[in-house]
Amino acid sequence: MNFPSDETGQVLAEMQQAGIDLSISHDVVFFHLFEQQTQAQAMADFVKQNIADVQVSMHADETPNVWDVDCTVKMVPSHEAVVKKEADFEQLAIKFSGYSDGWGIEA
Repeated sequence: MNFPSDETGQVLAEMQQAGIDLSISHDVVFFHLFEQQTQAQAMADFVKQNIADVQVSMHADETPNVWDVDCTVKMVPSHEAVVKKEADFEQLAIKFSGYSDGWGIEA
């Protein structure tokens, strides 16, 4: 498979080279960071209440005073699907004063 020459395309190419079958569904995790626990909790609660088929976990980051909200979606990780889902989650994180911190596939 050929991928666009952007960051998402590069990650997908590396995953494919590592032997991950990108034509089947995987648990894709989208990571978000917040400076306040209340902001992270607000996003986690919003996702749980309003977006079906997304598993949410909130936890303290390794960095002090930073909180992670991880949103896991079962999906085929095509370039288009990952870019769209990441953009959707990023807009949501911004509403709660957070930001996107990338994505990955749970092995």
